[in-house]
Amino acid sequence: MKRKSVVNRTLLAVAGIILLGGGLLILAGGFDLYRRWRMTPPDGWPLTVPAHVLLGEADRTRWTGEGWWWPAAIAVLAIVVLFALWWLLAQLRRSRPGPLTVGETPTVDGVELREEALSDALAADARRLSAVSQARARVTGSSRHPEADLDITLSPAAEPGPVLQELYDGPLERARQSTGRDLNARAHLRATPHKARRAD
Repeated sequence: MKRKSVVNRTLLAVAGIILLGGGLLILAGGFDLYRRWRMTPPDGWPLTVPAHVLLGEADRTRWTGEGWWWPAAIAVLAIVVLFALWWLLAQLRRSRPGPLTVGETPTVDGVELREEALSDALAADARRLSAVSQARARVTGSSRHPEADLDITLSPAAEPGPVLQELYDGPLERARQSTGRDLNARAHLRATPHKARRAD
């Protein structure tokens, strides 16, 4: 999940920078900002005045007569299309594990456990801890490597260390034994808001 988010953000940032730079370049030339602001663009800089075009006829037809041009252009376009399809399929891929087989038994003969049921069971088990006032859980990852995100609200006098140990030894260990899989977990702890008491 984290790797997927990093790749998405990096690709979106790169695409955004390219589009922003190209848009500013076109606007600067279209509004004649170089002349108005008395700026001298570098030699060969495109779109310096409103009459200029992004690609002139000479640029568009420079290599069309070469034998390598069309195969190279088609190959580049095919790579771009395949990359875009791969990225789209990666976004549509499930981020939840789906049905989990209990233990190591085959899916056909064994019992399946939905990730929603496991999430509800984890949250209910965590709420039974004495130092926890509220708990929510969400199971993500793949069916072979499920992960659990727990959002725990502590009681006012609770200490985080013992609560984390109880979570590990209690609800998480029972979930591991029930599913027969290693269950990586992330716990987000927050304190219960309470009003300060007045001393009379």
